[in-house]
Amino acid sequence: MPSDLFTIVPMDRDADVLVVGAGAAGIIAAWRAASIGARTILVEKTNRLGTKILISGGGKCNITHDGPLEDVLRAFRPNEARFIRPACYRFTNRQIVEMLTDRGLEVYTREDGRIFPVHQTAKDVVAILRSYLHDIGVDIRFDTAVNGLIVRNGKVDGIHTSMGDLRAPTVIVATGGSSYPNSGTTGDGWVWARSVGHTITKVRAALAPIYMENADPERSGVALRDVLLKARAGTKEIARWRGDLLFTHRGISGPTALGISRIVTEHLESGAVSLEVDLAPDRSFEGLSEVVKAWCADNPKKQDASLVEQFVPKSLVKEVIEATQEKLDQTVPNFGQRGKNRLVEVLKGWPLGMVRTVPLEKGECVAGGISLDEVDPKSMKSKRIEGLFLCGEVLDVAGPVGGYNLQSAFATGFVAGDSAAHEVLI
Repeated sequence: MPSDLFTIVPMDRDADVLVVGAGAAGIIAAWRAASIGARTILVEKTNRLGTKILISGGGKCNITHDGPLEDVLRAFRPNEARFIRPACYRFTNRQIVEMLTDRGLEVYTREDGRIFPVHQTAKDVVAILRSYLHDIGVDIRFDTAVNGLIVRNGKVDGIHTSMGDLRAPTVIVATGGSSYPNSGTTGDGWVWARSVGHTITKVRAALAPIYMENADPERSGVALRDVLLKARAGTKEIARWRGDLLFTHRGISGPTALGISRIVTEHLESGAVSLEVDLAPDRSFEGLSEVVKAWCADNPKKQDASLVEQFVPKSLVKEVIEATQEKLDQTVPNFGQRGKNRLVEVLKGWPLGMVRTVPLEKGECVAGGISLDEVDPKSMKSKRIEGLFLCGEVLDVAGPVGGYNLQSAFATGFVAGDSAAHEVLI
């Protein structure tokens, strides 16, 4: 039945492959399709390539994650890992790094496995990817909004755009999710996929900052380095993540907050969630007790604040001591064993308060999207519509912080582009 999403049209071809969305998945999909020989048009509704790549890693671009692919895949939830495994083995973390370094990008690997440019930034990464598209002859159409898919008798025929219809026998949807809507990712692909029979798994925030009920704007900009952030539903620990934590005017951000945000979001749907920070994650309760005892013996004339400064910035010392429910500015002789025990308890679990919400639109990516059961993991081909391919964040895949999601996007984009081109040309 004809509509703005379903229209019977002649079989003229503007291209062999149409790629919708010029993010990480779309760029690699278009490059791969064109490299095989398919006439490829890449359609982007904004005026630039790779907007979310440009903001990844704080603008530094966490390109991918290092290590054996099985280790990389274990970072994803089991069903998501099973789905992206074939794609990740066809276009590996090593391959995307080689693409970039072959054109002059210098990279380094952090101890945690995250790969970044050495001197350059995300802009340089995008510039290199654009050079690949240019060299292979991809036709890039900026400022071109797509309004829907053109489908005929269960087969894709092209797309409706703000600049007129484009016709092709294969269409790759790489429109991303709905986080950072100003970057162009506004969930359009889910609307089109649902219209042709795909199931959209509930969309939730992932890799997002966390807003707290008792957020203190005075803390904004203060950072805790190498701590362990824990989330609890009641008394049960539901998530933990080690790394840096950044206070914001609405709550917390940084790798630790992003790392637990997906699980926190899920549990908020059924109840309250609280957060606490282990400020000395390398020490057990007993080990930290010995550290405190030894410090007090060595510094009998100093105040408790001097001890707490070993673990947090000065601006947070008062809050940490207040959490012990002991008097402020006590000297060591007046601190007492009870005070020492309470301090150790707080250092191992400083309560941050209750979570208010996790904003979906502020995340680096979202969880949820097109059901993986309805997409062939070996080709990224839709099981609902012939000639339709789906890749990147539009799928129900969301890895943790650390370059995992860009790797998933690059890999699924590569397979989608390869499969679409071969379907047309062979």
